[in-house]
Amino acid sequence: MLPNHKLFGVFLPIANGGWIISKNAPRLDGLYQTNREAAIIADRIGLDFIMSMSKFRGFGGETNHWATSMESMTMMAGLAEVTKNVKVWATMHALLSNPGVVAKMVTTLDHISNGRAGLNIVAGAYREEFSQMGAWDDSLTHGDRYQLTEEWITIIKRLWSEPSVTFKGRFFDMEDCQSDPKPLSKPRPDLIAAGQSDRGFDFSTTHADACFIGGRSIEERRGFSKRAREIAAEKGKTIRVCSMCTVIHDDSDAKAEAMLQRFEDGKDLGAIMAQMKSWGLAPDSLAAAARKMGASQNHTVVGSPETCREKIEHYIETCDLDGVMLIFPDYKTGLEMFGGILPKLRQRFPATSHEPV
Repeated sequence: MLPNHKLFGVFLPIANGGWIISKNAPRLDGLYQTNREAAIIADRIGLDFIMSMSKFRGFGGETNHWATSMESMTMMAGLAEVTKNVKVWATMHALLSNPGVVAKMVTTLDHISNGRAGLNIVAGAYREEFSQMGAWDDSLTHGDRYQLTEEWITIIKRLWSEPSVTFKGRFFDMEDCQSDPKPLSKPRPDLIAAGQSDRGFDFSTTHADACFIGGRSIEERRGFSKRAREIAAEKGKTIRVCSMCTVIHDDSDAKAEAMLQRFEDGKDLGAIMAQMKSWGLAPDSLAAAARKMGASQNHTVVGSPETCREKIEHYIETCDLDGVMLIFPDYKTGLEMFGGILPKLRQRFPATSHEPV
């Protein structure tokens, strides 16, 4: 079960370039040793979780952004062996993997980590990423993909707790399906989902312990946080709401701002346009939209370590967040810095009686 204090975790750089799309950003290679080093530091400084995405195709451009990536589940199993306390959350796409297989994989991760496993559930998909593997079905609507994912996670949860599962659904047909051993985590491994449509929030509040939100502004993120909690409350539940946060720091605010400007000056427009195309943006609007998009595409705090701490506090309070998943241009220096401000953040946000779903 998730702890009842504010959650601080890290979004691992599992694909090259990380989350800053710029020729002038540090050269993150997306490979195992880079992620291993980040995970060890995250564990040592006392973060709550490490999480990796699942990615199978990059966006090209001058940086060939996200063309090189590790597989999430197997990488997290490796990182479970080099960490002791931090939760290890892997990502799986419901469209790609049978729920009986995923139930066994997460259970294995949970045993390797001695009860620290979590599953980040992805219901959606990008056409080119999946069609390259013959895994894209044009007949499935947005609602269909969520219905498939609901069947998928229902089966997984039952396999974690029942001796045998028979399930007859629209998308899955399980007959006396068995999965032993069961996970060590009680009541089960953590479940996380992202999405900010009402359909996405309905899924998260029904099936997950925490949901991740995005948004184009502080106001939009605050609105999504409020809506997620409203939908949960309508069901008599609560949901932990988290968001990503890029942290760009230096010795002074001025130096950190200059660093961000260098990233912006080197923005890889080709990769950003390819990314936006994958989101479904119209071809004739890609160039203009990419120029408006920042190199750092998530909420970004910039400044000295103390300024970053103050801005993170403000972000959590303003958007009513239960946690943040951190992104850094350079994970080694960023995490070491964050370890210095984390004690003050823990003091500012002590544990409460709030419980997750």
